[in-house]
Amino acid sequence: MRIMLACCAGMSTSLVVSRMEESAKEQGKEYKIWAVEQGQIEEELGNFDVLLLGPQVRHIQRKVTKIVGDKAPIGVIDAVSYGRCDGAAVLKQAEELSGVK
Repeated sequence: MRIMLACCAGMSTSLVVSRMEESAKEQGKEYKIWAVEQGQIEEELGNFDVLLLGPQVRHIQRKVTKIVGDKAPIGVIDAVSYGRCDGAAVLKQAEELSGVK
């Protein structure tokens, strides 16, 4: 699965991405996980299976949903999980959005 996170500058989610990668590795899952800044979402269309928005950009969810359409599920990362850099919880959220169990 290809999981893309988007935030204001693509940097604030880097620690969350690292923790998600650690969690996936511990579970024996080979996922591609990366972060971009919100302006790159359209450029990345077709490159991700799930899009998670950082809580700080939740206000763009409606706009992004129109851009992405039915190409991939979109969610906003839970603020508590994001604040704690809880990679396992954010990974689980991505899996639930995509239908992976």
